[in-house]
Amino acid sequence: MNDPAARDSGGSPQQQVSAWRRLAGTSVLLDGFHALKHALRFGAEVPLAVAADREAALALADELAPDVRQTLAALLTEVPESTYASLVPRPHPTAVAALAVRPSREANLRALARTPRSAPVVVLDEPRNLGNAGAVIRLAAGFGATGVVTTGTLDPWHPTVVRGGAGLHFATAVERLDVEELPPGPLFALDPEGEDIRGLKLPDDALLAFGSERSGLSAAVRARADHLVALPMRPQVSSYNLATSVAMTLYHWSATGGAAA
Repeated sequence: MNDPAARDSGGSPQQQVSAWRRLAGTSVLLDGFHALKHALRFGAEVPLAVAADREAALALADELAPDVRQTLAALLTEVPESTYASLVPRPHPTAVAALAVRPSREANLRALARTPRSAPVVVLDEPRNLGNAGAVIRLAAGFGATGVVTTGTLDPWHPTVVRGGAGLHFATAVERLDVEELPPGPLFALDPEGEDIRGLKLPDDALLAFGSERSGLSAAVRARADHLVALPMRPQVSSYNLATSVAMTLYHWSATGGAAA
């Protein structure tokens, strides 16, 4: 609490907790130090951040994220560990949490629809697993994908997805859309009966669609697809994990001409 770089971040711990409870229902929960670090790096608006041990959190910043250390020092308010635990659904080992403003749907739709694109859009067709969706968003951010779109009922901004994505939702455009609302571009849908991906070059403006591990592609996405594409797989192996499939496909795109941001 004696860091000279710190300033008043907006009131006492009690005031910060009251503000947290008021804003939590309409904000994005950044669960853990790494989620907050990534969100800040990619321009998230973060009105509140708390830590059970502020000095430990800033020491972690000194070690792993000196680029955002000053911003963290200005943001973080120390609260008792029991108070921190009451603010989050599942305490993170770093005992850090923050609330961020979710990017507007309109801004994300503009980013997704903008052409020409320099990197593909990943489409998760009716995904089911929140952790897998978060892992895909983290991958997409790492490869510099234009965005990640989900169809179906899963909310890609669910706190479990944001936790799995390590706060990297703010590094790419993340939205839930109906199939008819997908952005323009040739749609390459992953399917075991498709053409071997190793013989293809995926264009930068592609939509790369992945079905759920259980059900595969929906009829709507299959009808919208311009190309069916298959990943190499040993016979009698039924499927890859969703995030693994996305990683393999984005790597193929980057290795055949695409470039990570």
